[in-house]
Amino acid sequence: MNATLTLATARRILTQLRHDHRTVALMILVPSLLLVLLRYVFNSEQAFSAAAPALLAVFPFAIMFIVTSITTLRERTTATLERLMTMPIAKLDLLFGYGIAFGLVAVLQVLVAAGISLTWLGLDIDGSVGLLLLIAVLDALLGTALGLLASAFARTEFQAVQFMPAIVMPQVLLCGLFAPREAMTPVLEWLSNFMPLSYAVDALTQVTHSSDVDVTLVRNLLIVAGCGLLALILGAATLRRRTP
Repeated sequence: MNATLTLATARRILTQLRHDHRTVALMILVPSLLLVLLRYVFNSEQAFSAAAPALLAVFPFAIMFIVTSITTLRERTTATLERLMTMPIAKLDLLFGYGIAFGLVAVLQVLVAAGISLTWLGLDIDGSVGLLLLIAVLDALLGTALGLLASAFARTEFQAVQFMPAIVMPQVLLCGLFAPREAMTPVLEWLSNFMPLSYAVDALTQVTHSSDVDVTLVRNLLIVAGCGLLALILGAATLRRRTP
C-alpha cells in the first residue's frame, strides 16, 4: 500500500461527494431524522433511551451500506475503477481510500445523530459518551466496508439495492434489537453469533447500562472492527482489471 495514493483516492471521493448534496444529506441527516421520529413515536424519554442506543448502530450501518454499495458500483460500471487500475495503484489503496472517505462521512453522521440524541432527544446513558461514539462509528464503518464488498456482486444499481434485504435486514432482525438474542431459538441465536451487527448492538447496550469496560466489551469492539477490515480486504480481492 501507498499512503499517498490512498489519501489521493479519499480526496477524490470526498470532492465528488461535496458536489452531491442529496447523497450527503441522506448520509448525514437521515439517521438523525429517524431518531427524532422514533423519539416522538415513543413520546417518552425512558422508552427512547432503551431503544435508541441499538438504533445508533442500525441506522448508520444500513444507510452507509446502501449509499456506499451504489456509489462504488457506479464507479465500476462507468469504468472509473478500470481506468484507475491502469495506473500504478494497488487494489488496497483504492478500497482503503474509499473506506477513509466514506468513513469520515460516517464519523460526521454519528456525531450529528448522537449529539441530537444526547441533547435534544434526552438520551440517557450510564457509560462513556466517547465509547458510545466509538462503537457507533465502527458500526458505520462496517456498513461502509460491507457496501464496498457487495458492490462487486451487483451489475446494476437495482441489484445493489437488492443486497439490502439479503445482507442488512437479517442482521437487523437477529442483532437483539427486537428481542434478546439469548431468548431466540437456538438456530437463530447461533446465526446471530456470525453477524457483526449483533456485537455492535451488544456493545452499545452495555455502554448504555454500565460504565465498566470489561473483556466482553473489548471483544465486541474487536469483532466489529475486524469484520470491517476483513470486508475491505475481500473487497480488494474482487477488483479486476477489466470492467465486466
